[in-house]
Amino acid sequence: MEKDILIANIKASNKVIPCDLVIKNISVVDVFQCDTFICDVAVKNGYIVGLGEYSGKIEIDGTNKFICPGLIDSHAHIESSMLTPNEYYKAALMHGVTSLIADPHEIANVLGVSGIKFMIDSSKNIPFDFYFMLPSCVPATSFENSGAVLNSNDLKPLYSDSNVIGLAEVMDYPAVANCNEDMIDKLFDAISNNYTIDGHGAGLNTHAINVYTTANIKTDHECCTTDELIEKVRRGMYVLIREGTVAKNLNILSKATSIFNSRRLCLCTDDKHIDDLFEEGSIDHSIRMLINNGIKPEIAIQMATLNSAECYKLKNKGAIAPSYIADFIILDDLNTFKINSVYKNGNLVSSSNKLINIPSDNNIDATFHSSFNIPTLTNDSFKIDIKDKKVLNVIELIPNKLESIHLKVNINELNIKNEFTSLNDDRDLLKISVIERHKGTNNIGLGILKGLALKSGAIATTITHDSHNLIVCGTNDEDMVFAANELKNLNGGIIVVKDKKVVSHITLEIAGLITSKKSDEVIENLSKLNKAVSLVAPNITFNPFLTLSFLALPVIPDIKITDKGLFDVKNFKFIDVCE
Repeated sequence: MEKDILIANIKASNKVIPCDLVIKNISVVDVFQCDTFICDVAVKNGYIVGLGEYSGKIEIDGTNKFICPGLIDSHAHIESSMLTPNEYYKAALMHGVTSLIADPHEIANVLGVSGIKFMIDSSKNIPFDFYFMLPSCVPATSFENSGAVLNSNDLKPLYSDSNVIGLAEVMDYPAVANCNEDMIDKLFDAISNNYTIDGHGAGLNTHAINVYTTANIKTDHECCTTDELIEKVRRGMYVLIREGTVAKNLNILSKATSIFNSRRLCLCTDDKHIDDLFEEGSIDHSIRMLINNGIKPEIAIQMATLNSAECYKLKNKGAIAPSYIADFIILDDLNTFKINSVYKNGNLVSSSNKLINIPSDNNIDATFHSSFNIPTLTNDSFKIDIKDKKVLNVIELIPNKLESIHLKVNINELNIKNEFTSLNDDRDLLKISVIERHKGTNNIGLGILKGLALKSGAIATTITHDSHNLIVCGTNDEDMVFAANELKNLNGGIIVVKDKKVVSHITLEIAGLITSKKSDEVIENLSKLNKAVSLVAPNITFNPFLTLSFLALPVIPDIKITDKGLFDVKNFKFIDVCE
């Protein structure tokens, strides 16, 4: 803030000069004390300067309405929306989100530093605040091949950017526990800058949480049980309660939420498709869920605003109070969190679910493309030999969860010999493969998946957390080969095929993860993809694309698949598909 603005704001607060905007007679959500009270809210130069009785150049009657701070998404991978930041924010604004803590981990795994800079550059000069955490684990593990490697020396210069505020989710627990030199350097650089460090504590016991918090890792968004939440809060962590497209943890974790621990709880989406964001909402959706689960509205709003601002050291954010930035929402109703309008820096940006006074789009440089060095594929590429074998190690997915189950299947009971073929009947055992696409290693990881319910054809995507190789699952080898080759021709994306024909697809020309297209076009393409899925998997009840994409993440239990093969996460080792 410049000195002349400070002086003007003090004068406006003191009623010496008029305010720019005053919301009259409105119920203020007090996030400090989790209560509401009625007064005028005065704004000057994009800051709140008074609560009481004020007059201004513009006055709005707030009678029978509520005002609360703009929402903060405490952890999100924008790439999961398939949009660039300067397109994503438009949908977020309409749902009351005015700030977001982004982890560009996905694009960094494909493009490295240039991918991070692309995300930062495309988030500027818009009425929205993107903050960035620097990816700590690129690649996520040594058990897969990504497109880039980022060490502490690569990350350190990026801290000079004002949009960078910390170190993103540290998911390599062994590197922390064993004091790996480069990991220690990454942690120390963040600590030296007084920045927040995010964690990724999937499957960690209390001893491991001790080690994490000793390393100054202060957040976790991987809690799946109430016990996990309690143990992490007990050790001083902020728990980011996640409700995304695949990972939906809020209903369970809300059972452990109370006035006694709510100040250590924040809300996040983590990974959310843009069509889901449009249809059900973002952090506003999480607030409604908390209220429906019996949490007091003011507490739910506190979790979505002040807590996140304090966790990430966002100065003057997260409250309706003097000196705080005038990012706020006017609500028609508090208990249903019905949004009337959204203001950013004191300016109206959304009303009646429509954007207002949004600047023309930035021209962003997206000249780089995906890397697609996959091998020549044939039906033999997906051959799984079961001759003289007794047991199949199978990945059983859990709908709407990132975790999976390690299932052992008796081969003799399947009535097949010599070579495994996908079983698209009630047994629902399908071939799945991860194909390395960055470095030309020719790696093809093979596995068997239960639970996807494909009855014909194949589906494939280049969104494959975290290294983003190509993943394909199908009912027959021919369609799997066809799907993978078509994705190569598209230079990345998502595809549904049947009988060696494309049923539907979406092109993701930027790193195989996102597109420069408008959100309405992406949503339309996703709608076509969903209809296509209903043709090949008529009984599916969850998002198969995001579900597939997380089956390659070897840091979440129990069993995953990478380009190097089938991986037992609990025992941290590769295993054979059949034994």
